[in-house]
Amino acid sequence: MDIKLIYQSIDKEMAEVEARLGGMFTDCQHGQIVEIGQFLMSSPGKRLRPAMVILSARACSLSGGYVIDDEELAATATAVELIHTASLIHDDIVDRASMRHNRQSINSRWGDDVSLIFGDYIYTKAFNILSSSRKEGVLACLSDAIHTMCEGELRQILQRDAADMSEVSYEAIIEKKTASLFAACCEIGSVLGSQSGEVQVAMREFGMNFGSAFQIADDMRDIVSEKESLGKEPGQDVSMGEMTLPLLNLLDSVDQGGKARLTAAIKDGSGVAGIRQMYLDSDAPVKTRKAIVGHAEKAKECLSVLEESEYLNSLTAAVDQVVDSTLEYV
Repeated sequence: MDIKLIYQSIDKEMAEVEARLGGMFTDCQHGQIVEIGQFLMSSPGKRLRPAMVILSARACSLSGGYVIDDEELAATATAVELIHTASLIHDDIVDRASMRHNRQSINSRWGDDVSLIFGDYIYTKAFNILSSSRKEGVLACLSDAIHTMCEGELRQILQRDAADMSEVSYEAIIEKKTASLFAACCEIGSVLGSQSGEVQVAMREFGMNFGSAFQIADDMRDIVSEKESLGKEPGQDVSMGEMTLPLLNLLDSVDQGGKARLTAAIKDGSGVAGIRQMYLDSDAPVKTRKAIVGHAEKAKECLSVLEESEYLNSLTAAVDQVVDSTLEYV
């Protein structure tokens, strides 16, 4: 399903978030900072995280009969996208990535020094927005998410080239580095939608499982997709020696000779094309997709706390889109 169809129910809210992001750097007095900011915001990604905040909030408010503060919803969703954007800038420095969204990354164009501080600069903008939130728990929830994201990234870096990594360790890393922010998005959506207790827990679990499915699918696409569809060079994980579930599944699917070749390729960051073909020729895609479907089913189960609505349908469609994104490779 096209992401635009998923967003149909929140077109107005997403347009407001986009407008806020577009004007985020207009108050800066330094021309080059404005230039970097405009370059960054003129090539948007899917905006999936702010959409999750808005969809969760709207779905929860309908279920509880609560009228949302539209200003606070737009501000919080904007802050979430800024947090995600800052993390991507830092990721590109760590991964030495030269492309993002089919064009130069910030670090490739302006250098690591500028990129590092610019990422920090965006984080401060996000916290400036969140500091004025009138809903108790929103700032703390996102602060915890950023702390957890950083821990996940550190764990991933420290375990590079670890061909003996367990699936449990991999799941722990992606829960921290990716799923934790989705979990926070859905939880704060339920807070903004004036839900508490059971519903908040369910929405957090929804976001956690959605985020895990999303990251596993993303790791799979890193191996099998082409540069044009990824918007960046494929094989980034392999080139950095980062172990992902698709690679772990491939290691389990080949004989001893294949294991030796694959381990060597991962350690020296070479042979991405060969690994892609080896992966497609194995049963690793089926195993990987099974894990994606497992998280997707758990995510959908969590949504049973919500009443039927167009927003609930959009949340369900977002889960289905993640699953469908890997179907052609199985």
